[in-house]
This record gives sequence, C-alpha cells and structure tokens, in this order.
Amino acid sequence: MKTLVVYLMSGPKTPALAAAAVAGGADVVELGFPFSDPLADGPVIRRAAERALRQGMRTRACLDCLARTRELVPETPLVPMTYSALLEAYGWDRFARDVQSAGATSLIVADLPVDVRPELRRIQLVAPTSTDERMLIAAERTDGWLYLVTLTGTTGARADVSPALAGLVERARAVTDVPLYAGFGISTPEQARAAAELADGIVVGSRPVEVAEKGPEPLQQYVRTLRDAVDSVVAV
Repeated sequence: MKTLVVYLMSGPKTPALAAAAVAGGADVVELGFPFSDPLADGPVIRRAAERALRQGMRTRACLDCLARTRELVPETPLVPMTYSALLEAYGWDRFARDVQSAGATSLIVADLPVDVRPELRRIQLVAPTSTDERMLIAAERTDGWLYLVTLTGTTGARADVSPALAGLVERARAVTDVPLYAGFGISTPEQARAAAELADGIVVGSRPVEVAEKGPEPLQQYVRTLRDAVDSVVAV
C-alpha cells in the first residue's frame, strides 16, 4: 500500500481539518509551523504562513495545535515541518522535547543540512541536485522515510510530475531500502497516481492548503480523490 502524506498549515482550525484529511484517507499529516521567510515554499503556502502568523501562530501556539490534533487523530503519524531559525529561537533541546510531548511522530526542518544537528531526530530531504554521497548520508540518518524533493524549486502545483522523479528514485534505491516519499509539484489525482507508481508514497501540500480554506468537508473529499488514485496503483 502506498502512503499518502497531506500537508496543512498550523492554525486555529487545523485540528479539525487534519481529522477531515485522515477521514479522507491521509496516512500521515504534515503540519507546517509558519515562518516569515520560508525558502522552500511557494506562494500558496507562503500566504498561508502569513495568515497563520497574523492569527498569532507562533511556536508555542503551533505546539498546542499539534497537541490538539493528536487528540483528534490519536493513531495518525503527525510530522511538523519547520525551519531552523524557529528552533534556534525557541531552543533546540527544548523544541525537541516539547514537540515530542505534543505528539509529533517525527520532524522536518527544511533548511537544516543533514550534517548539522545530527542529534535532532528528523526526516531528511534529498533533491535532484543532491550528490550520491549526500544522498547516502541522508538515507542513513533519516527518521523512517526519505523525502524526495522532485524538482529544483519551491512548493506549488505544476502541470506534470517532475521528469526528474524517476531518476531520483533510482538513485535513492541504489543506496537505501528506506521508504521513499515524493513531494513538491503534486496536486491532482493523476499526478498522485503517476508519482506513486515510482515512489513508496507521496506528499501533497499546496492544493490541500487551498482546499482547506473551504472547510473540512471539501478537504476530506479532495483527499479521498488522492487516496483513490494512490490505491489504484496497488490494484494494477
């Protein structure tokens, strides 16, 4: 069975939205902690981060959001996604302790190189520009699965799945047997199916954030279309 990861930005309504995503078939929920300079994020997630910051979603509030989400979806892996500046300001050890206490399964720090803070348990990212050596190190140190950034650019919908994905999967499989989840540029059921044919799972972010603005029910319906698409790969 292929894994479906759905990204949502932390906010007052996020716990209910996460529950809707899980009801729609999400296996993992990635919770964005808003940052004022999110280098990896495209316009949709940037705008969502700006809204969240205006709503007062600082690190402590995001941890509270995570804890409430954990109450609503007690069995679902929850993975905060953030940036190193937030951890620096909050305190590295304090953050690692508090995020685990709030219910995080793991963590993504988008701009933290693999060999910096190696003691921090987290999911590692690799991209088409990663060397084989860096890919091997990331695979050895990743927590549970390896995040394949399928393109050189920011998050956001694209017309097609990145042509670099197949080669990235092939290179990663040559150095590791950990699960490979592909993200960036996946938004439609067709793209989800195409990416799932190559990787062990997919991560979908910008489009769920857009749909979430309409409420839990539309989000659940959208995630269900992704779930059906991903499951169709297993059936063939």
